[in-house]
Amino acid sequence: MSDDGPPQAALVTGERPPIFPLPENGGAHTAADYTLSEQTRSRIADGVPANTRRAYARQWAAFTAWCATHGRVALPATGHTLAEYTSALCEAGQAPASVEQAIAAVRTMHRLADHPGQPVTEAARLALRAYKRERAEDGGRGQREAPPITIDALRAMVAACDLSTPIGRRDRLLLVLGLALMGRRSELVALTRDDVREVADGLEVTIRTSKTDKDSRGETIAIPRGSHPLTDPVAAWRDWLQVLDQAGHATGRLLRRVNRHGTVGPSLGADAVNVVVRDLAVRARVPYADTVTAHSLRAGGATVAYAAGVPVAVIAKHGRWAPASPVVLRYIRAVDRWRDNAMRNVGL
Repeated sequence: MSDDGPPQAALVTGERPPIFPLPENGGAHTAADYTLSEQTRSRIADGVPANTRRAYARQWAAFTAWCATHGRVALPATGHTLAEYTSALCEAGQAPASVEQAIAAVRTMHRLADHPGQPVTEAARLALRAYKRERAEDGGRGQREAPPITIDALRAMVAACDLSTPIGRRDRLLLVLGLALMGRRSELVALTRDDVREVADGLEVTIRTSKTDKDSRGETIAIPRGSHPLTDPVAAWRDWLQVLDQAGHATGRLLRRVNRHGTVGPSLGADAVNVVVRDLAVRARVPYADTVTAHSLRAGGATVAYAAGVPVAVIAKHGRWAPASPVVLRYIRAVDRWRDNAMRNVGL
């Protein structure tokens, strides 16, 4: 097999190899037993989230190119090669999270190429640990987290929307749903009109698939009516539906592009969600507006819910996190370090 990458791994990265490799011992199988139709290849590739496919394709290409340049075998790679590559990424100043992703990508491609458990990662992870310590000692920090959007910040951002325009109404719904759903960008842009329906107590929103729902079983999230007219989810949803109805979009995607003339177009892209959220944060002059992202809505939903006394398990289920997700625990610790602060009532 060549060092260009395993055919099985190519399926994950979106490539279309003609067949899987034939077994070395021949056996009773023929080439037909290892042939995949174009439709099957497409479904296998689509079984991995698109963002993961793109990220792993990029990381695998970088790894194989580095191996070729340095005279090393990419598949199967040794633990020494992975450690040396990890060190090279550190020397290049890559963020620790990117290095972690590179290691994960290399391991995944090996597993898919029938090399489970390879390459060993102990040396690579020790090198990465030392790199993290060096960054910390030099004044750097770990992975930068998007600041959570509070209820006050949300109201300020919605107030910055011009609700007399289609763009303003769309952005209001995007903000309110993003926080109330604790929604990922991919979940928000995938919503259709039929995924949201009004009930007596508020809205029921169906998330058909998500990062933690790999088998796409789907889940319906209940969003209660709001107490503030600007950020009431039901009011925001009704106002945007009026825009969609007037534009003739009775079906299809819920959140759509709107040009400066107010013309409603096709589905809003995930990258555009980041742009909208950050722009409104800047216009509303919320704290740390330049670091706000779409994830700030998701983080904000979890943070304000915990501050209001909602149990962690309920927050994790509502936001479609794994029950013991370390991400949720980070949001909780951020609240606790102020609410349960040892110096709060000492009279300083």
